[in-house]
Amino acid sequence: MSTQTRRERERAERERAIVAAARDLALAEGWDAVTTRRLAAEIEYSQPVLYSHFKGKDAIMAAVAVEGFAELATALAAARTSAADGARARVTALARAYLDFAARNPAVYDAMFQLDSGLAFAQEETPEPLKDAFAALMETLGEVAGDGVHPGLFTEVFWAALHGLATLTRTGRQPAEFAERRVELLVDRLAVV
Repeated sequence: MSTQTRRERERAERERAIVAAARDLALAEGWDAVTTRRLAAEIEYSQPVLYSHFKGKDAIMAAVAVEGFAELATALAAARTSAADGARARVTALARAYLDFAARNPAVYDAMFQLDSGLAFAQEETPEPLKDAFAALMETLGEVAGDGVHPGLFTEVFWAALHGLATLTRTGRQPAEFAERRVELLVDRLAVV
């Protein structure tokens, strides 16, 4: 193994450690607790080492968000392939997978959607994991958009509804006991099957 290969591997490992520490700290104490000083202490490197990987907290938060989008895309694709036959079943599975991801990963979800990570959405420079997550949504939702409805626009509207459900349920503004009924209403009213 060359010295260059070893250095690249070590650098990638440090970046993964920084992102993992940020996720853990944000989950335990919230994003306000995530500082470069705390992260440097958590991973046992100096702040200059941390800054050699990321420009600052926003860049770290963006890396957490990108990682989250990759995980969301995987969860959505798995929901689609494991769903029972039929478009309605796939859309319902997709909605449940999205809401489950948001509930299981609150700090990551915040980095993805609630906080300003500086990531570009729906643009040429949008990172691939963001595009993959949207494509995973659109692959299923495009089936039920309805005649004359642009699949991308329908996906955006459905996604916005899922985001609203996830956010309002998590903050206690919607009682959790009706979560499944809300998914059923969303699918019933928006998905043309």
